[in-house]
Amino acid sequence: MHKFLVVLFFSIASVALGQELNCNVVVNAQFTGNENVQVFKTLEKQLTELVNNTQWTNRAYKQDERINCSMNITVQEYASDVFKATIQVQSSRPVYGSSYSTPVYNFNDKDFTFRYVEYQNLNFSPTQFQSNLVSVLAFHVYMILGLDADTFELQGGEPFLTQAQTIVNYSQSENAQGWKLEDGLQTRYMLVDNLFSPTFKEYRQVMYQYHRKGLDQMSDDLKSGKQNIADAITLLQNMHNQRPNSFLARIFFDAKSDEIEDIFSDGPNVQVADLVDVLNTISPTNSSKWRNIKF
Repeated sequence: MHKFLVVLFFSIASVALGQELNCNVVVNAQFTGNENVQVFKTLEKQLTELVNNTQWTNRAYKQDERINCSMNITVQEYASDVFKATIQVQSSRPVYGSSYSTPVYNFNDKDFTFRYVEYQNLNFSPTQFQSNLVSVLAFHVYMILGLDADTFELQGGEPFLTQAQTIVNYSQSENAQGWKLEDGLQTRYMLVDNLFSPTFKEYRQVMYQYHRKGLDQMSDDLKSGKQNIADAITLLQNMHNQRPNSFLARIFFDAKSDEIEDIFSDGPNVQVADLVDVLNTISPTNSSKWRNIKF
């Protein structure tokens, strides 16, 4: 009986440690013309299990602490065991004192070609390449974990973003797109490289101030929280001055533009003249939204 209880305890502990994410994984194969083929359903099931059941960290997460996220994989071409696809990854986190969840990570990864044979083992190694399929999903898992942690503690996502960088480094040995400098300006390589670059040091500071000192503060002091959000966003001006139209700025506004419009389109009023100028400078493509911000 004692042995049984020990085994049960460690089983429960393992499950608790291995459940950091509450991730909805969808495989959409309608562009192939064969969306009802069983292999796509099997792939979706296996990826759901990989993302939600793998022990990604050594931290224990309670059920209500799991990070809500989604991975939408659109298969464009499929021949034999080769899949050409894109993956849209999004995550959110709850705002203190409210029922609202704020978007944190929103990335459309267009360089996603992989090999997959139905029912093959999908295992993640933190130090060794297994497959491009596993590497891409694991990279985005650690991006979700890292940026989420950054919103609660300044630089709090360091160990997770470092692991994402490790995945980039060991995946470069394979002939797959998105892992190398020469693969383009909006890739997994560029994303994690920019996050660690001194040129873009304000980004992670903004993530912390915007969420922890801004959104989380609004339940106690709405006006103060809004002002802190405005102050956080203006820090992106420094980043823009060094690298206009940067990849990270686009990543930020892909996730936050609608939310920023909503926050500053209603009371209580705060000083937003400088904020609107900054927003129009660093994200002119969203100028129609910034026009709704009230002075």
